[in-house]
Amino acid sequence: MTDVRAIETDRLLLHPLTAAEAQRIVDAAPAPGDRWAEEYPGPGDIRGAGNFLRGVAERGDPGVYRAYEIRLRADGVTIGGIGFHGPPDADGVVTVGYGLVPTARGRGFAAESLRALIARAREAGATAVRGDADLDNLPSHRVMEAAGMTYEGADEKIRNYRLVFGQ
Repeated sequence: MTDVRAIETDRLLLHPLTAAEAQRIVDAAPAPGDRWAEEYPGPGDIRGAGNFLRGVAERGDPGVYRAYEIRLRADGVTIGGIGFHGPPDADGVVTVGYGLVPTARGRGFAAESLRALIARAREAGATAVRGDADLDNLPSHRVMEAAGMTYEGADEKIRNYRLVFGQ
């Protein structure tokens, strides 16, 4: 793994996943010492970890543009995941995704972690960040808006959000 540092916020630690950790998430098989909240990993975490592993196999280590576990700083318990869907595209735009276990929702953790991930993308040279959520996923819409992303439009299934750096 490239030397990628964790991202710290007031209440959270975004832990950069290794391939071995991602495989444990895909297998839903914690190792001794893993501190997973009940209901972790969820389907989105498993899908995200699997996509991360495919990306590593196809393109090598992604550096900062990887998957991260969202951990509580107070006790180290993993409450969800966040990360990039891959490296920036030809225009420097990265796509993000995130999710929390149900018991951690509604406490501002998703927006806090998304703001930190956006800052890391900007620091790493991305030109913009985009994300999307199902039309009826109002909490996720609010998370992206709270993190500074703006609504760009929708199709019959999803709403799209973007934050362009330097504007």
